[in-house]
Amino acid sequence: MRTVPYSEVRQNLAKMLDHVVDDAEEVVITRSGGEAAVIISLREYESLKETAYLSASPANARRLNEAVEELRNGAGRCTT
Repeated sequence: MRTVPYSEVRQNLAKMLDHVVDDAEEVVITRSGGEAAVIISLREYESLKETAYLSASPANARRLNEAVEELRNGAGRCTT
């Protein structure tokens, strides 16, 4: 994750956006006297929203966590 001041983002916005999209890396924008903000790619944002949606149901979140644990333990199988 890269942290840059607002003034630098303002001067190099296109380059920053390319960095965020091409490298899949967040950019934290600091502002003097203001709260910081983050730029992320649309793909990353959609992934975060999907994860939040899938985890909203406790039962679904439990099933997902169990499935991830099974994969980590080698119990999964490739279907492609």
